[in-house]
Amino acid sequence: MAQTHNSRGNFKKPTKKNKNVQNVRFTSNEKGTPYKKRARAVGDSGTRARSSSANARSFPSQKRSSGASAHMRPRRERGARAPMIEGRRACFEALEAHLPLKKLLVQENMNATLQTADVERLITCARERGIACEYVKKSAMDSLSSHGAHQGVMFETAPFAYAELGDVLAAIDQKDVRAADAFAADAHELVTNTDNQTAAHKQASLVVLLDHVVDEGNFGAIVRSAEVVGASCVIIANARCASVGVGAYKTSAGAVLHMPIVQVVNLARAIDELKEHGFWVIGASEHAQQTVWDAPFTGKVCLIMGSEENGISSLVQKKCDFICKLPQRGRIESLNVAQAATVMCYEWMRQNKLSV
Repeated sequence: MAQTHNSRGNFKKPTKKNKNVQNVRFTSNEKGTPYKKRARAVGDSGTRARSSSANARSFPSQKRSSGASAHMRPRRERGARAPMIEGRRACFEALEAHLPLKKLLVQENMNATLQTADVERLITCARERGIACEYVKKSAMDSLSSHGAHQGVMFETAPFAYAELGDVLAAIDQKDVRAADAFAADAHELVTNTDNQTAAHKQASLVVLLDHVVDEGNFGAIVRSAEVVGASCVIIANARCASVGVGAYKTSAGAVLHMPIVQVVNLARAIDELKEHGFWVIGASEHAQQTVWDAPFTGKVCLIMGSEENGISSLVQKKCDFICKLPQRGRIESLNVAQAATVMCYEWMRQNKLSV
């Protein structure tokens, strides 16, 4: 019998799955090599100017160059299927968490084992909340279930309403105008440079941009931290990342209902639009030389947190004005992305001397 040869020099007998492709030879490019995390370049001391190169990022403050890109308007995610919440305990927790629920599906003709007081109580609670109840066949419930353990009840969640980046930026601009007007009304107090710095603090805004964070628990925890410190919004991509789902509702403690979440098609273009509105872009990277304590978090800041596995992508990192890291004394590699984001959000709040 003919033998197939792979790129590692091993021979194996053809099977039904590979007998039609036994003459195919895999090249090194097709086979691929193990991914190796590259060491990211860090900034040297110099002027505070924008640059497309990571080596030009620095912390001393000087006037930046105006290299804004074309206006970008993100699109909302459309046609996505709302997640289902299945199982009695999960359904009760969804009611207690005040998740946006659209419909309660109940299996019809349930046997005595499934038809318990819990089901009746769940139906009553749902109707009290104004949630429609629908009886469906078991086969339909099974087809909607992700793991086949729905216990005869499922909630269909309402689609999450993502915000538009343009609307968020317009609200930030209006806040800046009000802050500037209020500060100008007290012009007699502008006697020192410290007072001028206070004006910048009043116009401080924080936007947290997540570069393909995939864990829904981390995503929800970051939204919670951003909401607590008073951030303006959280920006995510519309693909290959965690989005607002059941897990995000729970880990954010409901913060996703109070914080604008923006989905964009292209993160790099979203960063360009933030720069047009006066934002400085700071990326978090364990390979940076400067620590978060030295980073200029005052004023309008876009904080970028990278994915759990690969960190900030090279394209997004080139858009950063600065990169920084958390100092550490222990032996483990670093904190996870949600913990690191919390520390950096509070550093933005501390440097801007924002009152609670």
